[in-house]
Amino acid sequence: MLRFFSCLLLMGLFFNFTPGGRAQDTPGKTNRKPAAAGKFYPADAKELNTMLAGLFSTAKPPVAGYVNCIVTPHAGYVFSGQVAASGYNQVDPEKQFDNVFIIGSSHQVSFRGASIYTPGDYVTPLGHVPVNTDIAGKLINGNPLFTYNPEADKAEHTIEVQVPFLQYHLKKKFKLVPIILGTQSEETCEEIAKALKPWFNDRNLFVFSTDFSHYPSYADAQLTDKSTCDAIVAGNPGALLTLLQEYHGRKIPNLATNLCGWTSIMVMLNLARQEQGYHISPVQYMNSGDSKYGDKDQVVGYWSMAVTRKNEVTGEAPVFSFSREEKKILLSVARKTIEQYIRERRMPDDDSATYPDNLKIHAGAFVTLKENGSLRGCIGRFTANIPLYRLIREMAVAASTEDSRFDPVRMNEIPGLEMEISVLSPLKKITSADEIILGKHGIYIKKGYNSGTFLPQVATETGWSVDEFLGHCSRDKAGIGWDGWKKAELFTYEACVFSETDINAGKD
Repeated sequence: MLRFFSCLLLMGLFFNFTPGGRAQDTPGKTNRKPAAAGKFYPADAKELNTMLAGLFSTAKPPVAGYVNCIVTPHAGYVFSGQVAASGYNQVDPEKQFDNVFIIGSSHQVSFRGASIYTPGDYVTPLGHVPVNTDIAGKLINGNPLFTYNPEADKAEHTIEVQVPFLQYHLKKKFKLVPIILGTQSEETCEEIAKALKPWFNDRNLFVFSTDFSHYPSYADAQLTDKSTCDAIVAGNPGALLTLLQEYHGRKIPNLATNLCGWTSIMVMLNLARQEQGYHISPVQYMNSGDSKYGDKDQVVGYWSMAVTRKNEVTGEAPVFSFSREEKKILLSVARKTIEQYIRERRMPDDDSATYPDNLKIHAGAFVTLKENGSLRGCIGRFTANIPLYRLIREMAVAASTEDSRFDPVRMNEIPGLEMEISVLSPLKKITSADEIILGKHGIYIKKGYNSGTFLPQVATETGWSVDEFLGHCSRDKAGIGWDGWKKAELFTYEACVFSETDINAGKD
């Protein structure tokens, strides 16, 4: 039992807005009305939409591949909203999720197992979200650990503060499965994870709600929260509990808990086990001392994280493939976009209605421009939360006008340019240069704020050895010196590479 990690009170009284209207009960239902609106976030719909728009406008871009599970904080939006928005920004907003499971640890009452709200819809100032009472009923009727406890939901904010982010970010309708954990038992968390496992798949989004350190100094919070984050990323539930116990014994001034939602994270770690191919990526960290409303003497820490899974068949990150016709479409998109943007300074109209679904996947991509065989521009992104054809448009514009190594492309140059596209698999972190296969792997080197990459074809075109591949990328792209890669983070990725020359030569 780890009762001393529970944080039963976290106030968020930061707003004084008046609700825009009364939330009406749906006939035959008793809806769960907002308890945190006007306290943790604005109670007026217009104010709330404006605030969310601002938070998402500065959110971190996707750092991982396909995401169906995230960790987000649950404090007042003026403190943790930026970190939460960055967490939700990892999720494809166009994806049709059948359900969103939100799992949060109770701040109000302690009870055995978990409570699921079943009487009606969840309501926020942005409207109603239906609860999937079929799934709730299956869990409650099929497992004694699940119940509906009215006291659990009455004044609890941990689930509620997540819902407006979902309403704002997700573009398609979904149902909610709101689960509040009352347990303080790691064994019960494991059993709850087993019960949820049938729904832990690509059709559903899982949101795990937790804040991190409570009330240490700003500097102590940064160190404590980094250690807790590292333990979660390692993916071992037992190791996380050991770390929490260790910090409890350190008696750090004013530290009440490392992780107020530790039971929620235990459920996540038991669901997203590393041996089943899951990978946890940190997204963003801040604490309340970073807010203009907070001080640095006693703070609360916030992390957002994203969970991805490798290809279940091969155990490797997926490598995308395209038909000859699909490649021709993407290359044409790149060329036509550059022509129109350079001529009119605007993007072409969206004519994607007839595009194959394969061109609407979400994947990282680079657009490379060559002139008489020499590089004329190359820009891309490792991940994307927009369809591939749209990313190709954006990267084509960037490669032709924003590559700092070259002057912007002129109109009279376009006929002589060759388009090349590289569609990327998700990044894979490696621990040794021996894992790099020249011609197959691109590399990404990251040290602090410095980073650099070479696409897989660079090694083939230059004839470099692995050491030269790494050295040039480290020195020339990341700016950390020839041997800087040896003390940096190393990642590999694969790419489906095709060009206009390939297509004209009849290569598929």
